[in-house]
Amino acid sequence: MIPRVLIIAGSDSGGGAGIQADLKTVAMLGGHGMTAITAITAQNTLGVTAVEPVSAAMVVAQIDAVVSDIGVDAVKIGMIGSAATAHAVAERLAALAGVPIVFDPVMAATSGSMLADPDTIAAFGKLMALARVVTPNLPELAALGGDPMALVARTGAAFLIKGGHAESAEILDRLIAPDGRETLWRDARIETRHSHGTGCTLASAIATGLAAGMPLDGAITRARAYVRRALLNAPGLGAGHGPMGFLPET
Repeated sequence: MIPRVLIIAGSDSGGGAGIQADLKTVAMLGGHGMTAITAITAQNTLGVTAVEPVSAAMVVAQIDAVVSDIGVDAVKIGMIGSAATAHAVAERLAALAGVPIVFDPVMAATSGSMLADPDTIAAFGKLMALARVVTPNLPELAALGGDPMALVARTGAAFLIKGGHAESAEILDRLIAPDGRETLWRDARIETRHSHGTGCTLASAIATGLAAGMPLDGAITRARAYVRRALLNAPGLGAGHGPMGFLPET
């Protein structure tokens, strides 16, 4: 059966990140994407001009609709919209025993516009405790407490610490498993301003791999390669942080 991935995230009107990037990624990697939209944003490559959260009840209704009929093999969580939605989603997902969850703790857009207030960030704990893997970048890790080992111990989730925000010519991503084992990935930095949606794309690609039964390390390796290929094939749209190029897996 085709891998079924439920994406719980916000919409990006510019098509470079959020639900739009998630659906493209899942499709390009051979999965079927379904959505529970948490917020509608007005944004382009220059930034976010408006955000309108979807009610927690409507987010849960979307989850219930797809779970009850189509079924779910993995879940990807991105922009969550509000603290109330975070709590409601955590309650619903707790019933999906055995379904791997990838949580990308989105706090800001690539442009720097904030997408989560302090109350929402504080509510991330319940989602992290349900996740198979959490994928913070370095600023998000700092906002969550800064100590990945402590976060792994507290939540029981694996943490993939993304190193793209570091000032270095090499990108170092670091996976810390619940048993303390560490896996490292290193690649040369790709210099481009067309990097909008990298975090969304990576998390959705990992979720698609897990939905297909891949081990976590393998899903991350494939997802990283997919993101790098998308960066190299960016179409060059917009005057700011443009979208990547979403191509089928080769």
